[in-house]
Parts: sequence; structure tokens; C-alpha cells
Amino acid sequence: MRTARQRTGDVAPDQRGRSVATTAACWLAVAPGAAWTAVRLGGWERGPLVQLMAYTPYAAGLAVLPLIGALALRRWRAAAVAALSLVALAGVVLPRTMPGGAADAGGPRLRVLTANIKHGEADPDALVRLVREHDVDVLAVQELNADFIAALDKAGIGELLAHRIVDDPAVYVNGGLYSRFPLTGGGIHQDESGFTQAYATVTLDGAAPLSIESVHSCAPLTVADVPCWFAGLRGQSPATPDGAIRLLMGDFNATVDHAPLRALLATGYDDAAARTGHGWHGTWRPIDRAYTLPPIAIDHILIDRRVAVRRFAVWPLPGSDHSAVFAEVSLPPS
Repeated sequence: MRTARQRTGDVAPDQRGRSVATTAACWLAVAPGAAWTAVRLGGWERGPLVQLMAYTPYAAGLAVLPLIGALALRRWRAAAVAALSLVALAGVVLPRTMPGGAADAGGPRLRVLTANIKHGEADPDALVRLVREHDVDVLAVQELNADFIAALDKAGIGELLAHRIVDDPAVYVNGGLYSRFPLTGGGIHQDESGFTQAYATVTLDGAAPLSIESVHSCAPLTVADVPCWFAGLRGQSPATPDGAIRLLMGDFNATVDHAPLRALLATGYDDAAARTGHGWHGTWRPIDRAYTLPPIAIDHILIDRRVAVRRFAVWPLPGSDHSAVFAEVSLPPS
């Protein structure tokens, strides 16, 4: 007859094997979240990681799962790493749900809208209807072409927004501007990525002049596109906190989890979505591919920090893979 000690000795190696396998599985589950956190905090996205970083809010939500698993299995070191990852990711995404920013200084209000029309495939009547129903003062449009410009005219855009700056309509990458108010000092900004963007100044009675630019930055669709993406974001106009009041709006092809966009914000801009607690609201999703992805926030209205945001909204735009993004801002009085 074997003793209890002998029986324990017989099963101990198998138990140790299962313990090692469980520990390894825990670390394998924890490692992706820890790596994601390191890349996000360090701004180290390169190659395919650029695309992944756009989904950081979803990664933050999923980060609780490996923590629960590690705690349930009593793998305390793995649980500690998972907890740190969760806290770090929550720390960068949760503030986007909390309204804040500059108080309304009582200056004139301006209603702005930006829309990427997907190479002219969006419904021009739907876009003009948004402008009319929401009394939009300035419209930024990306991926314009000659046919869509004509279609907008036929839909009545000129009756609502009589002033415009559109570059060569044969080039879809253009960012054009339409305005209810005169556009002065306008022109076309072309950065090293080759994309072109219209800019101009709008002056309202009782407010300092406001410089507005329609942004369309290079998309990181493939790894080969990433250098163009970096160049496009580096080439955006920085804020001038001690000078002219600026507003950038359009398709940045970047979320606030991308380091180049955060660098642009650091010059003195706020994201209107995050300022109003709507920072998780996605604006783009693929509509003509065999797979489905959750929406991500790559269309933005970046405002000078002296500007207050009174309203913010995201509306679907039929025919486009982008939603239209709206903000009503209050300008500092002159």
C-alpha cells in the first residue's frame, strides 16, 4: 500500500505542469494589453500599429478581461500588470466623455460642419439639407470633384453658402470651404504629402477674425502609406495661442490616440468632440468592404482653446463612409 505522501509525489509533476501552463496562458492574455498600453503612451505606433491605435477605446474596454482572468486564477503578478494597463488606458480614453474647456465668453456664435463625401459618392441633397436644417455658417468638404461641386450647386448650396474656395475640382483629395460669410485672405495649403486644403478667414461682427481650414490628411490604408500619413499630420497648421484664432476641421485620418494628432493638439487646440464629452463618437466605418469594423473618430473639429463649444453632433451622411461632424462655437468678443 502506498502512503499519502507517495500518492502526492506521483501527481505533483502533473500539477506543476498545469500550473506552468496556466501561468503562461495568463501572461499571454495580459501581454497584448500591456504592449498596446506601451505603444499608446509612448507614441510608438509605426507600420500596422498606426491602424491598430485607432481602436484604443475598444482595447480599453477589453482590457478588463485579462485582469478578471488573472485574478480568478490568482496569478497576482499578471493581475498587477493587467490592472496597470487597464488604469493607463482608462486614463487616456475616459476624459473624452467628460465635458470641459473654455467658458462661453459671450461672443458671436458660428455653426460649422465638416463632411468627407467619399470621392463624390455622398448624397448632395442630404448634405445641403443638413446645412439648411441646422443653419450651418461654414461647411468644409473633403474629396470634392467637379461632378459633386455641380451637384451641390443644383441642390442649392449657393443659396445658403454663397462664398466658396475650391481647388482644382478634378483632384478628389481637395478640402473645400463654403461659407455664409465672406471669405478673406483665402488660399490653398499643400503640405509635403501632396494633399491640398482650402483656408480662409471669416470675420463676424463683434469677434476677432477666425482662420478656418478644411483638412484632409493622407490615410494610412497600407504600411506604404504611413510616411505620407505622418507627413500630412506634421504639415497641418499649428495653433497660435498668442495670435490669430484658428479652427481646423475635416478628415484627419487620425484619432486622438495617434501621437501626431496629439502633437498638433498640444500646440493649442482642443478637439470639439472631447471638449463636449463626445470623444468616443465614431465618424468613419467601412461600407464597401467584405468585413465590418467598429466606427472610429477620425473626423474632427479642432478649436482654439479660447473658443467655447456650445453644441456638438455627428450625423450620418448617405453614400459616404464618413459621418458629418457639426459644432456650434462661441467666439471671443473683439
